[in-house]
Amino acid sequence: MATIKEAAQTYEQKRMKNIADLEVVKTDIEIVENEERTDQEKKPYTISYCVLDGDEYRIPAIVLEQLKQILKEKPDLKTFKVNKTGEGKFGTKYQVIALD
Repeated sequence: MATIKEAAQTYEQKRMKNIADLEVVKTDIEIVENEERTDQEKKPYTISYCVLDGDEYRIPAIVLEQLKQILKEKPDLKTFKVNKTGEGKFGTKYQVIALD
């Protein structure tokens, strides 16, 4: 059993990761769509995410929109990558890149 001091020294805040953090994303991963959560200020928001190796990865709606367009042209797509640039709620941009 750990002491509170030991627990504090090894503590890492759990933060949701972003799908752009993954090198490769498979199109057959299962996602949780439109789950309602609350932020630190208790304001509700809705997200889509997937869980890989116990970590949650947020999937922005623009990524799903871009992937939908790619799948119209390439319905057998197996993997893709997401590039993320910029910061902040309005400054972040995503680009979905088909890999196979």
